[in-house]
Amino acid sequence: MVGREFVGDKSQEMHVVPTVPERFNGMKAAIITNNSSLSSLGSRLGLNVLHWNKLNLSLLATELLKLLGFQEGKTLETNQFDLIFVHVGADEKINDLKDIEFITHLVGELMHMAQPESDIGSRLHMSIIMSYGATLDDDNSIFVVSDAKLKINNELSLLFPRQSYTMKGGKPNKNIRHYSPMLVGQWQNAVTRKDMVEEFSFRDFIEHGGNLVIPADRFLHEVAFKLWKAPKYGA
Repeated sequence: MVGREFVGDKSQEMHVVPTVPERFNGMKAAIITNNSSLSSLGSRLGLNVLHWNKLNLSLLATELLKLLGFQEGKTLETNQFDLIFVHVGADEKINDLKDIEFITHLVGELMHMAQPESDIGSRLHMSIIMSYGATLDDDNSIFVVSDAKLKINNELSLLFPRQSYTMKGGKPNKNIRHYSPMLVGQWQNAVTRKDMVEEFSFRDFIEHGGNLVIPADRFLHEVAFKLWKAPKYGA
């Protein structure tokens, strides 16, 4: 079937994975990456794959905004994409800047252009995600997100409300990794809530973060909701 990816083998039931446009009301999305595996995955999910060497890196923020339908601080009548994923691998160097330095520079430029009173500032949504990469079961002591209160008394634990990510179909979801989460920070003027986090670190997120946990497979749904491409997920 065109536009869909089938996964599985002959011994298992075949599963149909909808593309991003199919899942989210025709949402037009692209991914910028030099990673061949991610490029292949993006294509299978219906994303337009762009490569760093095809972009004007000296004006990257401006070019990204133009692809999203913004130019010279104004909203264009048409936009090529609704959503763009920008992927930077660990230790990857882009435009003479190394991973985190490049992301910091790019986010700074976008924030400067998206002033609250501008057309861009009232329409732009930005999410920043940092992954731990490979993780091990025995290397999770300081990066655990599960609620310790639930372990104090097994009987009383039933009285504590559960986050929606721990439930599926009204039953506890056992297929969850409670350690080494991907860290996510979001900004959208007058939409996202501001917390007291000052640095992109696990400890600061746990101690000063305003929100808790969302499963990775629902994160894109939440972003699509903010772009008016999906109904609200969770509470």
